[in-house]
Amino acid sequence: MAARERLNDQISFILEIDKLKKIYRQSLLTDGSREENDAEHSWHLAIMAIVLSEHANDHQLDILKVLKMVLIHDIVEIDAGDTFIYDTKGNSSKAEREKKAAERIFGFLPKDQAQEFRNLWEEFETRETSEAKFAAVLDRLEPLLLNSKTEGHTWKKFSIKSETVFQKNQHVQEGSLVLGEYVNELIENCISKGYFNE
Repeated sequence: MAARERLNDQISFILEIDKLKKIYRQSLLTDGSREENDAEHSWHLAIMAIVLSEHANDHQLDILKVLKMVLIHDIVEIDAGDTFIYDTKGNSSKAEREKKAAERIFGFLPKDQAQEFRNLWEEFETRETSEAKFAAVLDRLEPLLLNSKTEGHTWKKFSIKSETVFQKNQHVQEGSLVLGEYVNELIENCISKGYFNE
């Protein structure tokens, strides 16, 4: 592939992923003014990865790989949309929708980069490596933090019970025992403040 053609493909991908800024999530910003978008969420996870990496269970963690994962993990939502973690019906078709999106969107890139991004996205989804487990911790912690600062906005809006939130966050321990303990304390604190309708 000629250098200019490669560059053109890369620029096409960069322009395509601008659409991530228009995919809104269920969590509100901490000031409660509006829902966060996927691009903001991914940026937040990247900063969290840098700040919190010392708390990973694996002290030999490849932080650059974690950063790549959290920055690309939601790109598929440009086509597939954001599937709310507590949406049972939406989650039943999520894998199929996101796989199709990955093929199209990563397909903008030169083949070597398309394969790298696809591999990183799949690694994040399967959550088997230390890096993927830690990236998943961050992906769970961030919306919990936002909910704790907005008096359980999303939990109340969808009548999510604390038991369900505990259950959906059990795997956090796999990536970080320290942050797993913090998550449990955070949920308990939200229960005590009445942030769940139960």
